[in-house]
Amino acid sequence: MGTNVGESVTEVRNDRDGVLGSLEGTPPVPERHPDLRAARALTRPPRLREGDRVRLVAPCSPVPDAQLDAAVEVLERWGLEVELAPHVRDRHPLLPYLAGSDRDRAADLQEAWCDPDVRAVFCARGGDGAHRMLDLLDFDAMRRAAPKALIGFSDITALHEAFAVELGMATVHGPVVGTRYFVGDEVAQRELHTTLFTPEQRTVLTSPGAHALVPGRAEGVTFGGNLSLLNDGLATPHSRLSALGGILILEDINEDAARIDRMLTHLVRTGWLDGVAGIALGTWTDCPPDLGAVSDLMRDRLGSLGVPVLWGLEFGHCAAQLTVPLGVPAVLDAEGGSLELAVPGLE
Repeated sequence: MGTNVGESVTEVRNDRDGVLGSLEGTPPVPERHPDLRAARALTRPPRLREGDRVRLVAPCSPVPDAQLDAAVEVLERWGLEVELAPHVRDRHPLLPYLAGSDRDRAADLQEAWCDPDVRAVFCARGGDGAHRMLDLLDFDAMRRAAPKALIGFSDITALHEAFAVELGMATVHGPVVGTRYFVGDEVAQRELHTTLFTPEQRTVLTSPGAHALVPGRAEGVTFGGNLSLLNDGLATPHSRLSALGGILILEDINEDAARIDRMLTHLVRTGWLDGVAGIALGTWTDCPPDLGAVSDLMRDRLGSLGVPVLWGLEFGHCAAQLTVPLGVPAVLDAEGGSLELAVPGLE
């Protein structure tokens, strides 16, 4: 009786991770992100350079072999030394929408992250399954690893959130490389390459049709990704408790307006969106009845928050997608149609 629920959740999560009762003699590790209620600037990974070793993992759905091979060719042309995780070509024996077992997918991701010779981890595909393997990751071990870039979108949103909360690590919302969102898409490839190799050249993100649904300017820290994944992760381990102080980016695919309405209403009614600084909306591919209806819905559901809302940034499930660094301070200018990073996404 009288217990603050947010404090109780934080305490239980920290205890699960060994913060409240570590074993004598174990080496200290960095604490998980200290304020689960807020979006704060996170540790930025170092930029990539030619000759760097990178690894491709499949933490979600199976990756078509031909597209995986094509992705490797592109990354090798960038001058990277590309490794494939041991289970990247796996298929789950019973659940065809998963790229192998939860344990193997988690092991591949953790090993890639903890390998001191690996400079970046590329997710080969989104799809389904990221939330299933989060509880199998040893975040204590992963906190000991040096910073590096994690790249992906869609279902990878679950990993972006977990890496922000558990590791305090900025990540990259960009193409999953073993798909059409990267293979054969020279614009998306160029966007990602610039962000990873020369990030100071890609600090202003805009699209020709971007415009304000709700006018205004806001400062905050970028976070978010796929609406469905954020909604599904609400009140689960490894997810933030609030959007406070954040510039939230949102996109989705194959969700009708009524379903989008339910998800947004859920986020509003739980209080998760209280204190959000601003919202940048990406693409809503194949979301019936049409984009006009989705736009009207966004204005209806988000307008009452009293923060700037930008419509039409070309990130998400689309060709020529923008790469958006997450966990960095930025300015959202809804009327100007832009999201400007205060610092490059990578060091």
